[in-house]
Amino acid sequence: MDTQSNKFKVRLGLFIIAGMTLFVLGIFIIGKQKNLFNPVFRLTSTFYNVSGLQVGNNIRFSGINVGTVDNIRIINDSTVKVDMLIKKEVRQFIKTDCEVAIGSEGLIGDRLLMITQGSTGAASAKDGQQLESAEPVELDAIMASLQITAGNAEIISQQLAEIMVNINGGKGTLGRLIQDSTIAENLSQTMVNIKRSSKGLDENMEAAKHNFLLKGYFNKKAAAAAKLKKETDKKNAADQKLLDKKK
Repeated sequence: MDTQSNKFKVRLGLFIIAGMTLFVLGIFIIGKQKNLFNPVFRLTSTFYNVSGLQVGNNIRFSGINVGTVDNIRIINDSTVKVDMLIKKEVRQFIKTDCEVAIGSEGLIGDRLLMITQGSTGAASAKDGQQLESAEPVELDAIMASLQITAGNAEIISQQLAEIMVNINGGKGTLGRLIQDSTIAENLSQTMVNIKRSSKGLDENMEAAKHNFLLKGYFNKKAAAAAKLKKETDKKNAADQKLLDKKK
């Protein structure tokens, strides 16, 4: 009986020690995550909508966890105040013109606060400083916008399909142009006529150049063109010579 009693007491003692160890370890881990053992200072900000933000959520600055949400309370029908606990070691980097935005760990992760970087010349935030906030974009609003865009794309696809069906069926101007060989032949003949007309115009211009009434006009025009070319060549030669001297 004494042996069994001693074994029971030993087991009970080991169980209590293990429980106390787990309890202390849990308090240490939670306290470290919630900055219970680190020197901190307070910051505040106000939002119209906190979008599911909760007390204890992380606060990030430059992608690093620097604090936790300490308190959330409604001030009035359009303002929600959020109190933040921030590690003192990063206080020098948080400026008075920093902004606070609500984000998330991922597409469906927990909400968190993100403090943007301020300007270099701004003063460091003080204990109890209120920072400006940026209102979050609601996921429902994003989904609604995507749904509208998808609906518009579907309508455009249907319209394009109807247009292609009409073209393949020879309907409309474009459809008749593609499907009707007569229209295509007429268009080809029109292009041939245009080419012939252009060729005839060139021949008429060449004949006009040799006409004694217009020969003087064309000679003056040719002389002016030759003079302009000569002046241009002379200027280019002078520029090239100047450039060579500079080299």
